[in-house]
Amino acid sequence: MNSKRWSAITAAVLIVIAAGIGVWTMKDQGQEAQENTAVYNGHGGTFKNTLAEIDTPDPAVVYKDGYYYMTFTHNGADVMVMKSRTIDFKQAERKTVWYPDMGTNYSAELWAPEIQFIQGKWYIYFAADDGLNENHRMFVLEADTDDPMGSYTFKGQVKDDSNKWAIDGLAMELDNKLYFVWSGWEGDINLQQNTYIAPMSDPVTISGPRVLLSEPDLEWEKAGGPPYINEGHSILHHNGQVHIVYSGAGSWTPFYSLGMLTLKEGTDPLVASNWTKAEQPILKMDEEAGVYGPGHNSFVSSPDGTEQWIVYHATTAPTDGWGNRKARAQKLTWDAEGNLQIGKPLSLDTAIEVPSGMGVFKAEPAAADVTFNLILSNVHTTGPLMIHYKNETGEMLKAKVSVNGEQASEVTLPKSSGVGYAYTDIPLAAGMNEISIAIDGGQGTIEAIELPRYEAEFASTGPQGTAEENLFASGTGKVVIAPGEGEAVRFENILVPVSGKYEIRIAAANSSGNDAELHIRVEDGKGKDERVIFPSGKRNNYQTQSVTIQLKAGKNALILENATEEVHVDYMDIKRVSN
Repeated sequence: MNSKRWSAITAAVLIVIAAGIGVWTMKDQGQEAQENTAVYNGHGGTFKNTLAEIDTPDPAVVYKDGYYYMTFTHNGADVMVMKSRTIDFKQAERKTVWYPDMGTNYSAELWAPEIQFIQGKWYIYFAADDGLNENHRMFVLEADTDDPMGSYTFKGQVKDDSNKWAIDGLAMELDNKLYFVWSGWEGDINLQQNTYIAPMSDPVTISGPRVLLSEPDLEWEKAGGPPYINEGHSILHHNGQVHIVYSGAGSWTPFYSLGMLTLKEGTDPLVASNWTKAEQPILKMDEEAGVYGPGHNSFVSSPDGTEQWIVYHATTAPTDGWGNRKARAQKLTWDAEGNLQIGKPLSLDTAIEVPSGMGVFKAEPAAADVTFNLILSNVHTTGPLMIHYKNETGEMLKAKVSVNGEQASEVTLPKSSGVGYAYTDIPLAAGMNEISIAIDGGQGTIEAIELPRYEAEFASTGPQGTAEENLFASGTGKVVIAPGEGEAVRFENILVPVSGKYEIRIAAANSSGNDAELHIRVEDGKGKDERVIFPSGKRNNYQTQSVTIQLKAGKNALILENATEEVHVDYMDIKRVSN
């Protein structure tokens, strides 16, 4: 399973152990509760770039109603949409939603589809031509339903009066007005690509002349040219300001970078002088991190709406050109003056804290009988399930949990003041799973679920650990821990709502021929090291061993180290035990 995350509470906890299942609910205990709880929105964890194993150039990502959606240049032949509960799209649902008609002026070289939700409907803007680059123009699809993975209707060309070469267009919403922003030629010769904007009367119609906002006149924008480049536009809103982030320099070179235009607050975006261009790129290649040609980005929120994230493509070698362009992500920050702080692009080895709220799968709407779909597992496994519920009946309730139509367990839901939380274990099949929960008697509500599993390959590795891909693992890989003294795996950003004892279950394989001892500790150093023993077995035969560890409310880091034999770690699960 990839990046399954768990629950939130802001009060103290009542622990009930029933039939081997830990159940806990919120309880008012005054000052003690305040000391033992933390602001909490999901159990956290980390992920690593890239976001997909296939090439995903020109990524456009949207988050809506519990799902991330991505479009990208898919071999220049069609429009594909990917759907995922997390920002990781490696095992996402994928569907080609539209194929062009043959023999038209939009049959070939489909570039940079941009998925947007505008005025209550889904739209996809894309560039295409008849096989000749000089004939590239912008076109738009309109969704036939509320489902972005459903069918679309071709609505035609998005055209201004000049009808010149155009690519990389998208709509910009500002003060209840629409504008179209794109990359185009001034004439009919490929000398340079400029940034243009024009008003729109609706999401498919340009209603006024184009306005030149930016030319590639800075030295960094000219790298690799001619032609010189401004393209790959995205819109960023923050604290009342709007920015256009664009790509400059040759997209076929490692110098491809991101620049930014900023609109003076409260001014007309159709007046070029109201925009200020940053002199230096805001994101560029980093040879030390092994990131080349970072560009053509989009912006997306975290699931809880508290964070902004950038998604962009980049390559891993300076000679990759247009090949090996894969989507990557990192969080945006802003300084006290409101200036954007992206920082440097992150290496593929960097463990990145997941977007806030990721992994909390909300019931829409909350009810006594709910179903959650698209629950991914790469392998057949048994995993922990955490249920968010409300039970204000004053009585104990019970709920049946089914997976893929088969009853998996029965969970006790004690009375709660607000939201309560209950644990159980469930079987998951390889592929997409469907989890249904029904409360007996139809009273109370199921609010959300989480699957509190942390994949080892997404954690940070120390001198004794090496992350590897593995088809037999729970996620996409494992960490191989070499025998010897020293840190091997660091599970960071482990968030828990209350201080207390937690069961830590580690899945690992040991084919060394001897029993393997592995130490686990909390980074704060207040608790003692715990030891787990993994008996010798077969390669890729992952077995779970458990220890109980005291964790503090809020963020924790758990470290695996000092293995006596080579151990292959797949994942770590966490369940609440007691105060």
